[in-house]
Amino acid sequence: MAQVDAPAAMADMTLDITEEMRVRAPLAETFAALLDELGPENRGMEERPMPMVLEARPGGRWYRDLGDGNGHLWGHVQAIRQPTLLEINGPLMMSFAVASNLQYRLKTDGNETVITLRHTAFGMFPDGYKDALTQGWIGIYRRLAARFPKEK
Repeated sequence: MAQVDAPAAMADMTLDITEEMRVRAPLAETFAALLDELGPENRGMEERPMPMVLEARPGGRWYRDLGDGNGHLWGHVQAIRQPTLLEINGPLMMSFAVASNLQYRLKTDGNETVITLRHTAFGMFPDGYKDALTQGWIGIYRRLAARFPKEK
């Protein structure tokens, strides 16, 4: 019988990404912009428009709308406390056996809003897949930062 290294196998099945972002904007404006970026203003690979719908209420769906009843369910809103928390559970963009939790927490720090993203997941990740997962979150941050330039 083959021996399995349990800690290594568990690490292969887990994902834990934490990112902190700062924008120079009021809390409520930042939260509204985040909802836009996750929803109708979402962009995919190479910044191509990706039609997403985010129903910003408990139990609301977050999904990619391809029209004519077609699309991909990314998750459900588990918790929302506007303008400080958005939490979504679901497979997100992954079409394999995985469960994800995505949290955006926002707070004021002086004249900036601090956004903390935490994406945790457990599942059967294909080789090399986890490395690419941070790129989408970085794109959302870049677009949020562009909405609120530091110098006015």
